[in-house]
Amino acid sequence: MEKRTVFISHSARDADWARSFAQALKDRGVSVWFDGFDVHPGESVRDALEAGLRSSDVLVALLDAESSSKPNLFFELGAAIGMGKRVVAIVPKDLDPSVLPLDVRLRRYLIRDTPEQTAEELSNTLQAA
Repeated sequence: MEKRTVFISHSARDADWARSFAQALKDRGVSVWFDGFDVHPGESVRDALEAGLRSSDVLVALLDAESSSKPNLFFELGAAIGMGKRVVAIVPKDLDPSVLPLDVRLRRYLIRDTPEQTAEELSNTLQAA
């Protein structure tokens, strides 16, 4: 199986959970692009994000009711879909699906659990695909 690189999109509010999730994926052998690991001091955040998105195979978007309408999400989703990348959203259990962008609602998404349990589920999904 070819190793896929996962790009993790998240809001600042989710940064701690996202970091634990990214590390849990790495611990399972998944190649991860995560801004907290891959954007270095002095580097352009925008350039690094664009390069990370281009070099990835899967966009994983950590969503909630507030982040689902942010312009950055629409840029990343549009770019990923335009490049033919797989898109996997991770949403809270109690989130009303109607607040999700249409392109997300039309795909199977994962329900957010602990970082480790969610990483296990995503890792298994990536291995099966």
